[in-house]
Amino acid sequence: MKKSILLLLAVTLSFTSFAQDKLTEGTVISTQTMSSDDEAMNSQLAMVGEVVTTTYIKEKKSRSEVSSPMTGDVVTITDTETKKMLMLMDNPMSGKSYMEMSTDSKAAQVENIEVTNRDDKKTVLGYECEGYDVIMTAGGQTVEMTLYTTKSITAYSQQSQMYGDKIEGFPMYFVLNMSQMGKNITIENTVTEIKEEAVSSDKFNMTPPEGYTEMKQ
Repeated sequence: MKKSILLLLAVTLSFTSFAQDKLTEGTVISTQTMSSDDEAMNSQLAMVGEVVTTTYIKEKKSRSEVSSPMTGDVVTITDTETKKMLMLMDNPMSGKSYMEMSTDSKAAQVENIEVTNRDDKKTVLGYECEGYDVIMTAGGQTVEMTLYTTKSITAYSQQSQMYGDKIEGFPMYFVLNMSQMGKNITIENTVTEIKEEAVSSDKFNMTPPEGYTEMKQ
């Protein structure tokens, strides 16, 4: 259960990893905050502060980088042409590990997913987005999420593989509620910047680095 919750959180932190048709090369920045209704937990999360995810895109490949005290350093490299994904995790508690996956498979152990269209809209960076409510179970715990996606960006998202055809478009904003150690945690994420620029091909090496141990799904 702990493994699946940790992996779900790691995937959530690197939520913006994608390769899209309209933006063939560039960088995407998203910001994320965590809070809790428990005073002690909220104080700890406040020390974490705002988490920034940087995603590099080059044609059908992407690389997202995020550093968080809860998950350590997480790097996710995706090649949608070969349908391969490599996740590198450097956690102070569990050490360095990697996981190789297919973009056709579920990146987290999710047993049940319920998706409802909210029938409302939200504008993010000029993109009109459709709203969805999602309820899913991971490691026996219920996770609730509200997200807004735009059809103006054709993209692959790590989390969209869990929803199948239940959600259309690329996610630009989400708020997620989950329980960790019996405490309620809210995670809010929004894409804050999209820019076109040259990206080095070296960032998309799919070979696990030395010193990393394979983590089985």
